[in-house]
Amino acid sequence: MAVYTYAITFKDHPLRLDDLRGVGASPGPLRTVAAGALTAVVSDVSEELRPKRRDIGAHQDVQQRLMEDGAALPLRFGYTAPDDEAVRLALEERADDYAERLRQLDGCVEYNLKASQNEDMVLRQILSESPEAKQLNDDIRNGTADPEAALRLGELVAQEVRTRQEALASGVIEALRSFAQEIDPGEPSGEDFLSVSFLVSSEQDELFLATELSLAHQMGEGFDFRLHGPLPPYSFT
Repeated sequence: MAVYTYAITFKDHPLRLDDLRGVGASPGPLRTVAAGALTAVVSDVSEELRPKRRDIGAHQDVQQRLMEDGAALPLRFGYTAPDDEAVRLALEERADDYAERLRQLDGCVEYNLKASQNEDMVLRQILSESPEAKQLNDDIRNGTADPEAALRLGELVAQEVRTRQEALASGVIEALRSFAQEIDPGEPSGEDFLSVSFLVSSEQDELFLATELSLAHQMGEGFDFRLHGPLPPYSFT
């Protein structure tokens, strides 16, 4: 029997968890393991967990409830320990770090922002604003280009896209920086040019959301902004 850990809180944190269930096919009751001023919210699991929707939902529900009543350090899905003593030892070994981080996260949530740009739009911009790209494109279309022109155009366009989108990402982050306690830039994937997480306090929450919405409107058509949150501050624990 392993011990599944959801989050770490201060020992006096409210625990309104009676109506929630834990993870696993046969969920054990939610309980705590305490060490000094800290406590970990845990449950017993008898099987190796896979990230099923049911269990991920149960994991997040426990963390969300804890965060509603104060600071909590959310652990990522799947974190288990052999027994209560191992959990207690982990709390004791990093007690000062956990306590300090709890104080820093008090009243804060995470927002994750992703953004992409329509490929046709950025290509049109490059061909209209870059004389070199425009000339190469015209030569290729007119049949007067040398055999290497298409390769040079592709490389030029790719570099222009990277340069422009890095500048866009930097501008968006800077516009929102003053409303965040901390920022965790991620690596964009797919068509996205931006993937970044913000740690936002309750005092700045409305200003952050209003500014993000204003930015999305200013960028206009051709841009897709996707804001996820409020979330447990996974990126900042």
